[in-house]
Amino acid sequence: MSTENTTAAERNLRKERIGVVTSDKMSKSITVTVERRVMHAKYGKFVKRSSKFMAHDEKGEAHVGDTVRIAETRPMSKLKRWRLVEIVERAK
Repeated sequence: MSTENTTAAERNLRKERIGVVTSDKMSKSITVTVERRVMHAKYGKFVKRSSKFMAHDEKGEAHVGDTVRIAETRPMSKLKRWRLVEIVERAK
């Protein structure tokens, strides 16, 4: 098995999430809130759950309210393990 195939396979395993930027006050970093809907175990109602991720934004192009796609990456700092892939939609 060649190294090219393993690298491509590993890259496909990386998670991607789409969320909304909640903070861009840091240099080269953004905070992204990702919401998901999970069914309540007992009552069967769908409940919103959210997670906050710190993501690396090299060019500082994402701003609060933007919808962005982030991808899992190597640890950049104590809390940053994601990087900005693209800005899906700008804030209005």
